[in-house]
Amino acid sequence: MLFSRFALAILMALPLAAEIGTTARGRIDELTGAKGTYAADEDVYRVTFPRTDVKVTVEGRPMHPFLGLTSWAAFTPDAHGGLMVMGDLVLFEDEVNAVMSAALENGLEVTALHNHFFFESPRVMFMHIGGMGTAEKLAAAVRGALDAVKGVRGKNAQPGLQFGGAAVPEASSITAATIDAILGVKGQANAGMYKAQIGRKAQMHGKTVGNQMGVNTWAAFAGSDENAFVDGDFAMTEGELQPVLQALRQAGINIVAIHNHMTHEEPQYVFLHYWGKGNAAVLARGLRKALDTQQTR
Repeated sequence: MLFSRFALAILMALPLAAEIGTTARGRIDELTGAKGTYAADEDVYRVTFPRTDVKVTVEGRPMHPFLGLTSWAAFTPDAHGGLMVMGDLVLFEDEVNAVMSAALENGLEVTALHNHFFFESPRVMFMHIGGMGTAEKLAAAVRGALDAVKGVRGKNAQPGLQFGGAAVPEASSITAATIDAILGVKGQANAGMYKAQIGRKAQMHGKTVGNQMGVNTWAAFAGSDENAFVDGDFAMTEGELQPVLQALRQAGINIVAIHNHMTHEEPQYVFLHYWGKGNAAVLARGLRKALDTQQTR
């Protein structure tokens, strides 16, 4: 028994053999177009992509990529014989949705979208990604997201300042009954605008909380029936996030933030904020498809 414990202690003290071998590392380098670094203590291979193509200032002071303007993706073995990837992409506003679509289409998950700075120019957003699969699949997916960045910047060297499409009329005349019928709810009308809320429930500190406490999905429309914008917020459980993102992006609706609003709620909710432009009924049908992916309670 003493020998067995001694032998076990020695085995546990020995460094683990690298599970991400040189072949896999080489493929990640080749597919992502970067030269990564290997951390043996965590068995993680990490590639980085400094944003040097657009100059960023905070309070007027130039920001070097070393100070937090470097995209990265880190690969490590999963529990099923493959790899998992986690990463954070440094994006400008006009890049976010093209990159998000590329990531989703290539099998990655998008897990957060938010800012890291105040008073920066141009505005910078950070999109967190994850996924599981082979080195080839994951590295190619990361490269697809990076290529989407290049596609946007190749058309315009400097980040854009507005969403695409025609300007939406300042005076609103949304037909509420049309949106009610599509969304399956009774919304509110105000000066030609329209807003609907769909409540959800959670347990928090021993109490049930719902719509009036902010556990809700909402959509607000302005403009005309033919030329409108919609903004709003989706309340989703963790398992609903990716299907909702897929549905909204397929409908051409822009995602502008993904984050939490609360802590200690059960189930945990993730919230995404969105903005879409176009025909009001078409936008509403896009939202309806996203709602249909959820197991609402």
